[in-house]
Amino acid sequence: VQLQASGGGLAQAGGSLRLSCAASGSISSINFVGWYRQAPGKQRELVASITNGVTTNYVDSVKGRFTISRDNAKNTVYLQMNSLKPEDTAVYYCNIRTYDATTYWGQGTQVTVSS
Repeated sequence: VQLQASGGGLAQAGGSLRLSCAASGSISSINFVGWYRQAPGKQRELVASITNGVTTNYVDSVKGRFTISRDNAKNTVYLQMNSLKPEDTAVYYCNIRTYDATTYWGQGTQVTVSS
C-alpha cells in the first residue's frame, strides 16, 4: 500500500488549502493517522492527528485553523487548512500507523503561503 498526498500549492495569507492523502489500498487495524510538516532548517513536527479513530490532536499553532478528518470508505485522510499564515509554509507529509506498528508515509506535498 502506498500513500499519495496532494492538494498543496501556493496560497495567500488568510487563504485555505485542503490536503488529501489517499491510500492505494485498504489498510486494516489503523490506530493513528496524522499530518506532519517540515519547514526548511527545522525538524519535522506533528501538526494534526486522529488516534483510535476518535481522538484528534493539534499542535497549538494550528488549533482553530486546521481540521483533520478521514474517509474510511475512500481510504483517504484530509487536512483542511484555513486562515493560512506564512509560517505554515512547509512540506506536509501524511502518516498512517497500525496496531502492529506498520507505518506508511506519503511522499510530501509543498505548501507555500505568501504574505
